[in-house]
Amino acid sequence: MTVLEYYTDLRTFFRYLKQKNHLVSADVPFDEIDIQDVDLTLIKSVTLTQVYEYMNYLAVERGNSAATRSRKVSSLRTFFKYLTNKVNKLEINPIEELETPKLKKALPKYLTLEQSLELLSKVDGPYAERDYCILTLFLNCGMRLSELVGINLSDVNSGSETLRIVGKGNKERVVYLNDACRDAISRYLKVRPHDGLRAEDRNAFFISKQNKRISPKTVQYLVKKYLGEIDLAQVGFSVHKLRHTAATLMYQQGHVDIRVLKDILGHENLGTTEIYTHLSNQQISEAMEANPLANVKARKKKISEKEE
Repeated sequence: MTVLEYYTDLRTFFRYLKQKNHLVSADVPFDEIDIQDVDLTLIKSVTLTQVYEYMNYLAVERGNSAATRSRKVSSLRTFFKYLTNKVNKLEINPIEELETPKLKKALPKYLTLEQSLELLSKVDGPYAERDYCILTLFLNCGMRLSELVGINLSDVNSGSETLRIVGKGNKERVVYLNDACRDAISRYLKVRPHDGLRAEDRNAFFISKQNKRISPKTVQYLVKKYLGEIDLAQVGFSVHKLRHTAATLMYQQGHVDIRVLKDILGHENLGTTEIYTHLSNQQISEAMEANPLANVKARKKKISEKEE
């Protein structure tokens, strides 16, 4: 936060305070209210309720976003903490329990079921089995890019029923493979290179055309290439969006319990996974608004002559 932002935030608050306490003429425009006469007496009169009313004023009257209001809360906290703890001008910090406005979480982008099927249908070329397997694991297991490139042959059990994944913080989890994953793995293993591999790459599951463990950059390139074939490469879609796609499809169409989804994705806490429930709620709201009867309202009843 810059000094100018800090000053502007405090000036807005004191202008509001003077206006609210009728310390300035009603005909003075808000942006012209002078704060040079703000003294310790006025500051000591500040209550937590007043600050919450100020936050509401910022949201309703000034249209400030949650991020802007969050910054203004930070400015006020710093100011009152300084007066209380550093220079001892206040005995009690009146806004110590002031809560920061919750920032709205951005809902993740994802492919629809139809787009996912179309993406898989575009796989072709000399590495088709490998590329198809990569896309299938992304779309079905919801794994991260680092998790996919780190898969070893030894991570896939003999019957290809489960897959061991090493996630963030070297935490391991086991993913149960469905028919699509097992079939894709089986087809890829039949053509996976065995000769000419370096010792450190012999256990790598996905092999690049250089006969080495496939790199994150290569996977990003091939995913972007296939997304481009369905006209989605330039609209914010990426490898990570395939993870969002898997999670969204499992939750919305597979009706997977949110706690189970948390374990599948390898999330540390349930709060991270809950964004997919928010996504579903937003879609339900949008679907209701899209109803052609959404804006049809009852006509006002005509008053008959007898009623008059």
